Amino acid sequence: TCNGHYVAENVLFTHKGLGGPGILKTSLFWNPGDAITVNWLPDNDILDIYKKNQSSIQLNTPLKKVLPNNFVDFFFEKIQIDGSLYIGKCSNKILQKIKDELHAMEIMPQGSEGFRKAEVTKGGVDTAKISSKTMESKLSPGLHFVGEVMDVTGQLGGHNFQWCWSSAYAVGEALQ
Repeated sequence: TCNGHYVAENVLFTHKGLGGPGILKTSLFWNPGDAITVNWLPDNDILDIYKKNQSSIQLNTPLKKVLPNNFVDFFFEKIQIDGSLYIGKCSNKILQKIKDELHAMEIMPQGSEGFRKAEVTKGGVDTAKISSKTMESKLSPGLHFVGEVMDVTGQLGGHNFQWCWSSAYAVGEALQ
């Protein structure tokens, strides 16, 4: 989640940070300085998993089955809990801390890869200053705009392509 917007998509761990559809879609709602909250196991409650394995395994074992090992090691270091502790030896307070952080970890992005790597953009020419029928500027007659140069932003999945094609079609029809 970011700024009240929830995105349910996969997140990839890359050599430069986080990526994938979940991060790309979330970036539409993110501004520098904003935090992102990530639920690393949205379909499972870690406490339910731990209850099934009360004392027989270490805290980090079930997580390493579904998340990258390096991330799991980082996670336990971040929350200052020894991941090699056996589940049965941990207090409810420790288990609750793991759950809270795993299901709602706040991340403060350092930035993005920038426009050069962007798959979606936001901002641009104000559509209030453009004719919705012809895409012609209301301020400068004869000047037309198409696609993402305008302040229209679609999520991943072809929405931006559709806007590009539709706005170009409107300009083409207007200029015939």
